[in-house]
Amino acid sequence: MASWVLSECGIRPLTRIYTRPTTGFSSNNNNTNFSKFRPLQVSKANNLGSSLKVSSGLREKKWSVYVSVPLSGHSILNEEEETGGGGGGEFDPGAPPPFKLSDIRAAIPKHCWVKDPWRSMSYVVRDVAVVFGLAAVAAYFNNWAVWPLYWFAQGTMFWALFVLGHDCGHGSFSNNPKLNSVAGHLLHSSILVPYHGWRISHRTHHQNHGHVENDESWHPLPEKLYKTLDNVTRTVRFALPFPMLAFPFYLWGRSPGKKGSHYHPGSDLFVPSERKDVLTSTACWTAMAALLGYLSFQLGPLQMLKLYFIPYWIFVMWLDCVTYLHHHGHEDKLPWYRGKEWSYLRGGLTTLDRDYGWINNIHHDIGTHVIHHLFPQIPHYHLIEATEAAKPVFGKYYREPKKSLPLPFHLLGVLIRSMKKDHYVSDSGDVVYYQTDPQLKGSEKLD
Repeated sequence: MASWVLSECGIRPLTRIYTRPTTGFSSNNNNTNFSKFRPLQVSKANNLGSSLKVSSGLREKKWSVYVSVPLSGHSILNEEEETGGGGGGEFDPGAPPPFKLSDIRAAIPKHCWVKDPWRSMSYVVRDVAVVFGLAAVAAYFNNWAVWPLYWFAQGTMFWALFVLGHDCGHGSFSNNPKLNSVAGHLLHSSILVPYHGWRISHRTHHQNHGHVENDESWHPLPEKLYKTLDNVTRTVRFALPFPMLAFPFYLWGRSPGKKGSHYHPGSDLFVPSERKDVLTSTACWTAMAALLGYLSFQLGPLQMLKLYFIPYWIFVMWLDCVTYLHHHGHEDKLPWYRGKEWSYLRGGLTTLDRDYGWINNIHHDIGTHVIHHLFPQIPHYHLIEATEAAKPVFGKYYREPKKSLPLPFHLLGVLIRSMKKDHYVSDSGDVVYYQTDPQLKGSEKLD
């Protein structure tokens, strides 16, 4: 039986190349608060702490950043020194931008950094009320004309709950770490996500976005690894809907080339100081799984399948689709980096904004993704304004998303095309682009 190698899960054991990140991304800015991020531990891996002076008007703000880097990569400090391409001639998306991270930050209005816990909680109350309301209506009618509409709507609301828990993990929900942790556990456990386990791995994704080997989410397969896969595995890896069902498997076994589980405190994802957090999240996940088992016994497995488990898989498809499209599928090829060419800024500039029509507000504007990747401490309700303010600085490095109809059906075509042509990257080179395997069934022919 062929092993599955999905972008978000890998069952085949592969050799780990890079050491794990062991530092968090934090800021001592008054508007920034990350809960329980790990301290700088040079003994664990190659890390760099840097303090940046960021000018904003007449006032100077000290922005302390601790970030994991590749073995010979750039740090965020290099962002303040790095200027380069983007000048005259043909635009090269892989060239160093002619602006700094501090230039983007300075363009964003100060109030966009302010977190309002009452406003954040109001979104939680709204979403939870909608979830229970939808379940009550569907159970009352219990009609097969209603169930498909309920599954799509409820799966979308589960995804909205996930995004709010995601904000808790970034510390953009509030400045209170305890509130972030409690809300995050309630939101994520309700949809079978281990809050701290996922929070830590997602932090690693943000610290290493756009890096071929070090990125944690939807990173590409190197050509040598890709060519070791059998034909069935390659087909499954790029045949929808299988990649869009990967998230639960990723939580158990991570991505290809990486070991560990989001549920196990001894995983490569975590350092010993995070053991208690991971155990707490796993206990909450287990309690939710037990509750679902009890409800299945009381209401019947078929009723629970209709009320919870089908919407759960709709949520998984939302999560995998949205996260994939934020890093793939632009009509112009976007670079991935290694070694000295990678930097926090350049990696973040390869992310994409997407328009989801009516869904934008429902899932808390997570489609406004570029600014979120560069500054994950900005609350979701300020992302649109922050993006508009930063566009003049981005210039051509910002790719305006295609406007959506009320429902984002156009993104299905984008997803399908990307799966047909974005198969692997070269094993060599520090700036690489996706290549297509012309032998893969269903692959897109290139000129």
